[in-house]
Formats: sequence, structure tokens, C-alpha cells
Amino acid sequence: MRTLHNQEYVLTKKDLIISKTDLQGNITYVNNDLVRISGYSREELIDKPHNIFRHPDMPKEVFEGLWRAIKQRVLWTGIVKNKTKYGGFYWVRAEITQIYDEHRKTIGYMSVRRHVDPKDIEKAKKIYADIKAGHSWSFIPFK
Repeated sequence: MRTLHNQEYVLTKKDLIISKTDLQGNITYVNNDLVRISGYSREELIDKPHNIFRHPDMPKEVFEGLWRAIKQRVLWTGIVKNKTKYGGFYWVRAEITQIYDEHRKTIGYMSVRRHVDPKDIEKAKKIYADIKAGHSWSFIPFK
């Protein structure tokens, strides 16, 4: 599936995007749905920074909060606009958590992304526009 510049891919309720990263955010695993939806091949993604998907509409403050949370071993949930290889985009409800070894040491992170309700996308757009306009948010109110 190839999305064109500024074309939106709307996830279905069957789509389930999964990726794993090392502690620095470099991709170590992607599932078939991520490959299909993003337009990247598996080979193009492995060992690349996960922010390859970051859409310019997303405020950097959202990702700063995300990293603060996951480094403190807190599950992070939020609505994220990602970009595709070909300049399109897709919205997801993302959950990011730690991957542990047998000694409970964090060795990486896993992100699971799903379809998001259009009403939540509209809320996210307003919040992110506020953040980009300089209004601060101590949290992103999505669950």
C-alpha cells in the first residue's frame, strides 16, 4: 500500500502496528502491518531511529513527555500522527512500554498502535495546535 504526499491512511480496527526499539529508540523489530502502512520495507526500518515516523505536525513536547514517562517505567498512551515513507500520514492510539530482561532490567521499548476514534483525533489536533502555539500542557489527556 502506497500513500501519496498528504494522503491519509485510516487504520481499520483490524490493523495492529507493533515495533520494538533499543534503549536509544533505534528500531529492532517491526510487524507486517507497520511495513504495509508506513510504506517502508523492513530493511529500511531496522536500526533506524523510531522518529523516522514523526510527523512535523507533532509537537516535540509530546515526545519529551513520552520519553520521561517510559524512562520512569510508566506506560505511555497517546494519540500520535505518524508520517509514511511517501509523505502521507496516519493517526494511531499508541501505547509504549518497557521490554525487560530476566533480571527486570529495561532492555528496550515496545510500541503497540491501533485505530483511533475520529473524535479523539479532533481533540488531539486542538491540543497539539495549542502546544505549538506556546500553551503548555502538563499531560496529554488520552486513555
